[in-house]
Amino acid sequence: MVAVTRALGGPEVLRTERPGHATELAREACSTVDALYVFSGDGGFNEALNGADGVTPLGFIPGGGTSVLSRALGLPRDPVQAATRLVAGRTRRISLGRVNGRRFGFSAGVGLDAEFIRRVDALGRASEGKRAGDLAFAWTAVRTLAERRARMEPTMTLDGIGRAAFVLVANCDPYTYVGRIALRIAPLARFELGLDLVAPRRLTPSLLPRLCFYLARGGGQEHDPRILYRHDLDRLDARCDQPTPLQVDGEDLGDVTEAAFEAERDAVAVLC
Repeated sequence: MVAVTRALGGPEVLRTERPGHATELAREACSTVDALYVFSGDGGFNEALNGADGVTPLGFIPGGGTSVLSRALGLPRDPVQAATRLVAGRTRRISLGRVNGRRFGFSAGVGLDAEFIRRVDALGRASEGKRAGDLAFAWTAVRTLAERRARMEPTMTLDGIGRAAFVLVANCDPYTYVGRIALRIAPLARFELGLDLVAPRRLTPSLLPRLCFYLARGGGQEHDPRILYRHDLDRLDARCDQPTPLQVDGEDLGDVTEAAFEAERDAVAVLC
């Protein structure tokens, strides 16, 4: 923390004390500062985005286990190097997503990926607040799929699109990372555009290898009739047959029966 603060030139430091506090701090600070730096993981980044005013530039310094947002914006994984880059002050404007009113920076999902996150959270966090790492996430995914025998029938309706087993919504490429590997479900997704949708109609053992291939390599969903794919959407409404987990930027938002996704174009300025 000291080295990061020094690299930023000694700004005032505000510390979060509880869930949601970063949203409050960002909302209050944006009216009084020229730039707001957020040193955290993706959960803190997400909270700050939900308090941003759209004018004050935000700088995201990786302090979490994965820090997808800062990496997707092209920043170094080392926090001091990232802070040094941000001080240069180059800005760009990006779009955000919203689901049921909650902003997200890079991804949201209803169903399977949200269930993975919930199960990983149930493993607990380290003393410094970091959740279990990539190996735990990978093992959780394998166990969850094994329990289901790699089968999922349609569980929700996407208005005007069709039935799906689960929904992945991307605001950029990549969707997330496992270690150094970028998982790319929607390679056409860009921060400057709307939202991309990837939603298997159903999950089967024969489809699973293809999904894994595209997660690791990216591309091709639009050519597979078993997978619903849409690019640059302004809105998407999902209606679940029963309460289903929802996640945004890797944070569990609980169960929902409806999820209204919206693109918030040209939403915020970020330092990069």
